[in-house]
Amino acid sequence: MATVSPPWAYTLQLPHDPRAPGIARATLRTVLAAHDLSCLVPTAELLASELLTNAHLHTRGSYALRVRSSAEPGRLRVAVWDSDSRVPPGFTAPPAAGRVPPESAENGRGLHLVRACADTWGVHVLEGARGGKLLWAECGP
Repeated sequence: MATVSPPWAYTLQLPHDPRAPGIARATLRTVLAAHDLSCLVPTAELLASELLTNAHLHTRGSYALRVRSSAEPGRLRVAVWDSDSRVPPGFTAPPAAGRVPPESAENGRGLHLVRACADTWGVHVLEGARGGKLLWAECGP
């Protein structure tokens, strides 16, 4: 008899605090270990770190990490919600020629790393009371 894992999701609400991205990464590692997905930790942690740091640096309010299983076994979706509905340049469209920061740059490379390391990525601009946006990226083995 085949067993099917039920879909799962976790959301961690984070205050606008410089320690929040680190707490979120530790939570992500724990969640992946609990679901036997430790093999995804390096990529998932990089994706989460870049999205969380972007939310922390470019918004003033709280933000949230959402991690959920994908419809495909062994795959994962990492998403970060924040209250700013503006989509960062370079996230949905490839950068113009010469616009990618050099490898030695300390800032401005995060979303390029997400695009390079994720299997798929996207954004949902949210309407309603909370509004904002949800940037997401998926990874698998």
